[in-house]
Amino acid sequence: MKIADLFKKRDFLLSFEFFPPKKKESEHVLHETVDALRRFHPDFVSITYGAGGSTREKTLQWTLDVKKNHGLEVMMHLTCIASSRREIARIVQTLKTSGIENVLALRGDPPPDFQPGEGRKDLGHASELVEYLKQLNGFSIGVAGYPEGHPEAASLDEDIFFLKKKVDAGAQFIITQLFFENRFFFDFENRARAAGIKVPIIPGIMPIINLGQVKKFTQMCGATVPARILNLMEGKDTGDTLRIGVDLAIRQCSELMEAGVPGLHFYTLNRNQSTELILEGLNPRFLSRKGPGDQRS
Repeated sequence: MKIADLFKKRDFLLSFEFFPPKKKESEHVLHETVDALRRFHPDFVSITYGAGGSTREKTLQWTLDVKKNHGLEVMMHLTCIASSRREIARIVQTLKTSGIENVLALRGDPPPDFQPGEGRKDLGHASELVEYLKQLNGFSIGVAGYPEGHPEAASLDEDIFFLKKKVDAGAQFIITQLFFENRFFFDFENRARAAGIKVPIIPGIMPIINLGQVKKFTQMCGATVPARILNLMEGKDTGDTLRIGVDLAIRQCSELMEAGVPGLHFYTLNRNQSTELILEGLNPRFLSRKGPGDQRS
């Protein structure tokens, strides 16, 4: 089912994000994580793309696998910066044949040796990929949003300008990058609405269970870890870090849900423990919900 149609059927969507394991011996971990989180009946899950399309075939493989073997609705991440239209069209045909109806359209990070060439330079931005996917028909298209602004944007206003280009090109919903202060999300949402962006905006949630790892991610996406959180977690052992991170995420999600967000998208990092603890502590209704994307129930 298309995610755009799910928004018409439900007031709130729950989704999880996974990435293709780099090593074959790690694949069982992802399978176990997906199975563990199925009990919350997510409306959809997403599979990420590596920088410059470096995991393209693995992403495609896992997208098809999760759809077929786990019975979940899947959204595949698709980047354009190092792909030709022909390559995009090939992937699209495979997705259509396999019943995949949802794509997250991203520019992506160019690989170190990338040189724009013939057939590539016209797909240099996510808005152009959105437009091309719309021409190919058959997909519900999502795009990324940056509550604290894209790292390459000259200003927050410029960031919203490019976000609107993606929506005007055909994007039907937005999933945000991680953030730890809800005021960033609310400010971002207000700027988007003021610019005429009307599509659903789903906040992306990443619980802090490894402070060093989160610092690395935030440097890449332009998010910040507030000093109050750093002070709470610095020097804590693994157990305390998990407990604090889960508690903070429960509070963050509770406030977002009370404000009426249309869903929550969890960056799981292919682990289920923290996400399970958050959903269990957040609201017991998550344990009994039925997701229309769950084909085995």
